[in-house]
Amino acid sequence: MANIASSKKDARRSAVRAVANKSARSAVKTRVTRARKAIAEGAEDLSVVVVTALSSLDRAASKGILHRNNAARRKSRLVKRLKTAANTPAVAARTEKKAPAKAAAKGSAKSSAKAPSKAAKPAAKAASKKPAAKK
Repeated sequence: MANIASSKKDARRSAVRAVANKSARSAVKTRVTRARKAIAEGAEDLSVVVVTALSSLDRAASKGILHRNNAARRKSRLVKRLKTAANTPAVAARTEKKAPAKAAAKGSAKSSAKAPSKAAKPAAKAASKKPAAKK
């Protein structure tokens, strides 16, 4: 055990953080496992489950609970499973039925919404690129 007061406090804080991180890591593992099972079974809510797992991996990496490369590796493996499962006839049929309607709706909304913002960005950048004043 540490002798210095600040070291003792540091040890206490580390113990508290370890408990919180353990809980978060467990939640991430649970979400990834659910996503794997959903992919294997070809579940109806497949996209929701997979997106939840991917976002929980991102969140854990951003908070430092998981190393960013570890999270990236897990995400890559999960997406790889999803793509190979999408090639099977049962899952492919489900995704094809839902995809065209969503893609058409997203395509028209994105193209009309993004056009004005692209024109405004260069003007904003030009105004913000002034050299800093020397003191």
